[in-house]
Amino acid sequence: MLAPTPEQYQRLNEIAQAWKRRHGAALEAAPGRNPCLEVDALCFQVCPDDGVTATGRDYLVGALISPVSLSLVLFPVFASAAPPSEGECRAFALPSGRYPFVAETLEEGIWLWRCELLDDLSDLETREEGSRLAQRLMDKVMRPAEGQ
Repeated sequence: MLAPTPEQYQRLNEIAQAWKRRHGAALEAAPGRNPCLEVDALCFQVCPDDGVTATGRDYLVGALISPVSLSLVLFPVFASAAPPSEGECRAFALPSGRYPFVAETLEEGIWLWRCELLDDLSDLETREEGSRLAQRLMDKVMRPAEGQ
């Protein structure tokens, strides 16, 4: 597992803030909103090369948590990477299996692939619980599926 560089951590913070700006009003109005949680990009690492597509070292993979959801996210390593079309769907292979992602353009030059996994985080009582949930998610996603 390769950890992101300091510059990549800065870009991850930028995507979390861009995601919050784009979805902020909807997050505030959501009936199941958890006021203990903030938008945060957590547990990112360099995406493993699946041997089939060119994803490999082109993306960082991690969790995006918000007051209403927990998503698996692929974020381009290179700022110059050409964005896909907004709403484009694509499955990516990760160690535990294939996941369906949707392309989101957050702002000019800031985009990601997102796969929402949980849409109710109302039972979490602290930000730390949200961070631990993201860590467990990433541990499972990045562990090869049984029989592989």
